[in-house]
Amino acid sequence: NANDGISIAQVAEGALGEVTNALQRMRELAVQSANDTNSAADRASLQKEVAQLQQEISRIATQTQFNGKNVLDGSFANGVFQVGAYSGQTISFGIGSAKATDIGSHQVASQGHIGNALAAAADATANNGLDAQTLTVSGSTGSAAVALSGGETAKAVADLVNAQSVTTGVTATATNSASVGSLSAAGTVSFNLYGSNSSAVAISATVGSTSDLSALADAINAKTAETGLTAELASNKASFTLKSADGYDIKIENFVHSGDAGETLAVEGQTLTGPTGGTPAGTDSLVVGGKLEFNSSTAFSLSSSSGTELLTAGTVGSSLSSVGALNIGTQVGASNALAVVDGALAFVDDLRASLGAVQNRFSSVVASNQATAENVSAARSRIQDADFAAETANLSRAQILQQAGTAMLAQANQQSQNVLSLLR
Repeated sequence: NANDGISIAQVAEGALGEVTNALQRMRELAVQSANDTNSAADRASLQKEVAQLQQEISRIATQTQFNGKNVLDGSFANGVFQVGAYSGQTISFGIGSAKATDIGSHQVASQGHIGNALAAAADATANNGLDAQTLTVSGSTGSAAVALSGGETAKAVADLVNAQSVTTGVTATATNSASVGSLSAAGTVSFNLYGSNSSAVAISATVGSTSDLSALADAINAKTAETGLTAELASNKASFTLKSADGYDIKIENFVHSGDAGETLAVEGQTLTGPTGGTPAGTDSLVVGGKLEFNSSTAFSLSSSSGTELLTAGTVGSSLSSVGALNIGTQVGASNALAVVDGALAFVDDLRASLGAVQNRFSSVVASNQATAENVSAARSRIQDADFAAETANLSRAQILQQAGTAMLAQANQQSQNVLSLLR
């Protein structure tokens, strides 16, 4: 029975090896599709192979069998193996589903937050509005409380969550972006920009037309090494997207326009207003807080003790982004696919590790049973079987005694014959 357990684990593990190969190929295709040099037709072709791999993963999961039983479609949840001679001497283990629709990344996305400075003339600065709170992360392997003092960037929160990932099995990725556009008038625009930097980095550019912000985007990109922020110009050049790949807050302070007539600039739906007659406006600064994406290969939940800047109220459960739903036909879809495939790979790796562990356990059972059988046989032999050395000695002794007795009888008979001969 234990050997049967080893066999079923080997069958399942071998099939999961092919699932891993398919997932690795899907990841390669997603990385290729995420490259900006690809056309829509290129990505459509790549997606065709992804679709075939999705079907192959599900085929493997639904058709891998041992003695007529499916082992990778989720139905083999609690196999019981009788490994001893008596009742209760069993080993139980289950194998999760490896279907494309059941593996991927369990995710929770946080809310971004934008804070406007209350005043611009004095020392008031914009903040990201994150309150002090305790973020509780409950994963499949354990729970951890992450204490936030307030005002942390998305990157800082992600670092704190990732420090507990060994306990919870949950990781966090921080990103941030802000759309910038709708400049009300041409002229010279200047402001202080913060990203990864703690000291102000001055940005200034002369914008010749409100429909072309390329000069402002170029000025920001010239300071990328200092701020960690990049500006990606839209195709119409009338707007651009500020990005922080690491999830730092994007902070703009002291927006000034050479027109000095209360000119405005829209940032992520909020309006920055320049001075009027040399008098600063009340909203010349703002912060765009980053966003967090929490990921795990298994289901998890998050809850916050205060505020809703990170999460909606109460406990938020993760939702599965499955491999079966992947579409790398767009650059965004390809980028998102990487986290999903990574989650699926982690899940399959965990399944394979569990199967390897149970194979080793069954091997130990087989070795133990063999040793027990040998020892029981030896004990029975000691009880039932003859001691050849002792019995051989006893036989030799009996033969010697018998021979001695025979000799004595022969001698006695001879003596009686001698007596009779004298009487004649």
